[in-house]
Amino acid sequence: MYVGTLSFDLLLGDVRSLKEKRSVVRPIIAELHRKFAVSVAEVGNMDLHRRAEIGLAVVSGDTGHIDDVLSRCERMVAARPEVELLSVRRRLHSDED
Repeated sequence: MYVGTLSFDLLLGDVRSLKEKRSVVRPIIAELHRKFAVSVAEVGNMDLHRRAEIGLAVVSGDTGHIDDVLSRCERMVAARPEVELLSVRRRLHSDED
């Protein structure tokens, strides 16, 4: 069994409140979950208006499948015009770690 994880550090556009931040971040989380069947949540920078950290995980017995899903998720987030992708951290964990 393998677990692949991604952590996105995002800079949000013209956001002036936490309510506006939620209106940008929630649709991204929902789309990742719906399109790719991954577990995904906002995991950091909760109190900052213009920054967000989103984490996601996918489990599979095949590392090729995990790599494909993580790459597609990364491309989807990078293509969103309302956010700037500052950094991405990708990790692959096995049950033998």
